[in-house]
Amino acid sequence: MERFFGDIDRYLFHRGTHYELYNKMGAHIREVNGVRGVHFVLWAPNARAICVISDGNGWTPWRDVMEKVDDSIWELFVPGMCEGVKYKYLVVRADGSEVEKIDPYAYRTELRPHNASVVADLERYKWGDNAWQKAQKGANFLEKPMAVYEVHLGSWKKDTWKQDEDQYLDYRRLAHELCDYVKWMGYTHIELMGICEYPFDPSWGYQVTGYYAPTARYGAPDDFMYFVDHMHRNGIGVILDWVPAHFPKDDCALANFDGTPLYEYADPLRAEYPEWGTKAFDLGKKEVSNFLIASAFFWVEKYHVDGLRVDAVAAMLYNSFGREQWRPNVNGGNENLESFEFFRHLNSVLRNRTHAFLIAEDSSIIAGITKPAQKGGFGFGLKWNMGWMNDSIKYYILDPVYRPWHHHLMTHTLEYIFDENYMLVLSHDEVVYGKGSMVNKFPGNKMDKLGSLKTCYTMMIGHPGKKLLFMGQDFAQEREWNFKTSLDWHLCDDEGHRDVLLCYRTLLHIYSSYPVLYNDCGGKNTFEWINSGDCNRNIFTFIRRNPWNYNNALVFVCNFAPVERWEMGVGAPVEGVYKRIFSTYPDGSPLEIQTVEELCDGRKYKLVFNLRPFESVIFEVPYKESTPEEQKKEKSVRAKIKKEHKEATNDFSHVPETAASGQTAESAPAKPKRAAANKKSASGKKAGLKK
Repeated sequence: MERFFGDIDRYLFHRGTHYELYNKMGAHIREVNGVRGVHFVLWAPNARAICVISDGNGWTPWRDVMEKVDDSIWELFVPGMCEGVKYKYLVVRADGSEVEKIDPYAYRTELRPHNASVVADLERYKWGDNAWQKAQKGANFLEKPMAVYEVHLGSWKKDTWKQDEDQYLDYRRLAHELCDYVKWMGYTHIELMGICEYPFDPSWGYQVTGYYAPTARYGAPDDFMYFVDHMHRNGIGVILDWVPAHFPKDDCALANFDGTPLYEYADPLRAEYPEWGTKAFDLGKKEVSNFLIASAFFWVEKYHVDGLRVDAVAAMLYNSFGREQWRPNVNGGNENLESFEFFRHLNSVLRNRTHAFLIAEDSSIIAGITKPAQKGGFGFGLKWNMGWMNDSIKYYILDPVYRPWHHHLMTHTLEYIFDENYMLVLSHDEVVYGKGSMVNKFPGNKMDKLGSLKTCYTMMIGHPGKKLLFMGQDFAQEREWNFKTSLDWHLCDDEGHRDVLLCYRTLLHIYSSYPVLYNDCGGKNTFEWINSGDCNRNIFTFIRRNPWNYNNALVFVCNFAPVERWEMGVGAPVEGVYKRIFSTYPDGSPLEIQTVEELCDGRKYKLVFNLRPFESVIFEVPYKESTPEEQKKEKSVRAKIKKEHKEATNDFSHVPETAASGQTAESAPAKPKRAAANKKSASGKKAGLKK
């Protein structure tokens, strides 16, 4: 019988460039000589023997024995087996012991506490998101709005009418209810925690056992396809959390798979992350690297997701991460050069072959995370701005009387914000483990807290970078997040909490309506301080603008003090009538203010108005016809942006022998350049690392 996993498959797999590996490895329904059945393919070079046990053969060992077709690949065709059959591999390991293993490439799994793999057909679902997919091709996501709603599906909302203990909404019901909410709010994307299958609920999905299977907690693969499809049909992008750093030690999964450290490092100084009690992927093996790269392609190609947020990037970049003893690299440093090459390879080929991109959850001080590989970077689309998050929260928890001495915590980020493509995040990490909710980070009484939170969100929307907010924080959830229970939606019936919700909703719609707020391609010329040193009043004033003039620009005034400022003076970039389009106070009706020709904040003109306690306002700068010089500059900037986007999406400099380019890049990665302190928090300490 002709081998299903042929010579070309083996060649590409062992080279680490089989990007559609998910179509061959694992369990696949096919027809051989007129007989339908399931074909199994498994990589286990050091196993002595392997058989498939399933409910199709009564879980009887050695009825369906796999054949080793080369020095590492095992195959078996089982006639008559069909979709829905549960199965495992019974592996005789190198030392002669036997262990039952789930399929690393399984498309579907049982609901925990059971863990068998399940034969699934992913070709049956009929997608209806062609318009969305077409719109994404060739588009530059940096020029589009991206306001992300981070969601844990199991605790977003519970189904109290279900009789099972989990009370989860399923993927299809979530598709409609969640989509309706995010559309109404004005979010552009959702980011899903914990979709790749995982056995342990308190890990929230960050200890993965199924890199090719959506968790069975909320339904079947077709149901998750429906979820993504429905989001796309309604104009909502979908981002998944993805964990290529480590995996759990469960005997049924990847750990010690064939009796040897196959997916993990054999070196005891690199094999584990002691802090998490998990195994570290050995990215020096091409087959392991290919396993993960193909997983990334799988979610994009089979489930149409728009991006992957890569968890724990710093852990992958440093051999010393969380380890008292660690193995230096060939240059004597603590950088994991294999991870460098892995990210450059994956980002380069994914950006070139699809519209998707990766987002780095990274707290390292290594420069170039979002620069193209051909320019010495890693090629990520975006990087979480952990420094902004840490510094902002340090400022928020202070009593306003002490904030003047810590004003730099809010301004420091602008010294480096344009060095990378950043996403500002107030994620789930900031509302767990005793950190409380966002609203309770602020001092004062309840009204002070709610007012401060609205000003916090206003400054976040005005700050350069894409945006992410964890669920519940948009209506000022008071208790910290608990994955076991639903969000406290009843709080939206309270006037103060509903006001926060409506305030953030208004901000999201403003964000998506003004290109100066979401187009992150213009560089440092898109942000301009009016007064970055107004520390004694706890006020921040700045302008978001396009790089060539002030047309469609916005002026932000953010007051973090419980003090009213009568006849507040703010420097204005041009003369004319400014329209107040937003206030954090619910009675903040539109207001038009004529500039006064008087020196203020180093500018010729100023605006004069009253600013209430903890109030933030946004003014629209009056429109002026562009001069010929400004039109010429605009044309130049747009041409530069187009060129940079083309370079980023046509970068094969770190892809070894791809089918698309035929190029090779076998040279070892250069030692990374160190960034200055701008990648640290303003306090000089390294940004917090995710557990």
